[in-house]
Amino acid sequence: MSGSDHPDAGSGAKQGLSSSDQGFVTAEMAVGLPALVVVLGFVLWAISVVGAQLECVDAARAGARAAARGEASAAIRVAVSRAAPPGADIAIVIGPDLARVDVHAVVRSAFTSLLLPAVTVEASATSATEPTEPALATGLPPDQWESTP
Repeated sequence: MSGSDHPDAGSGAKQGLSSSDQGFVTAEMAVGLPALVVVLGFVLWAISVVGAQLECVDAARAGARAAARGEASAAIRVAVSRAAPPGADIAIVIGPDLARVDVHAVVRSAFTSLLLPAVTVEASATSATEPTEPALATGLPPDQWESTP
């Protein structure tokens, strides 16, 4: 029998798949692609949560450093706001010895159709404050400072 005498020669049937198997491949792709999209959406959401956590940590540290240097509360808040995720809540507590900065942010999924929950991330940083001369806080010129033994 020559190649042209073969019953399937020139019939247009694809080799490797019978006509009944072609439907299974289509069905598997119809199930597999949406599942892949859901998994990809979850991974992207998880990455955004981790990124927001890192932003909160960086913002809290920047604020604690600014507070330790004795900067004003407004300057500390600006430093924290620059590094914090959008919409983050910022709390600054400055005591005589310690300064504490708390940053809280809510991360929501950009893919609302995936029904992923909102997650709250937070970070806190504490630093020792620099000792300051009491006269510096009053704004008096140096020649009017009282020396303390």
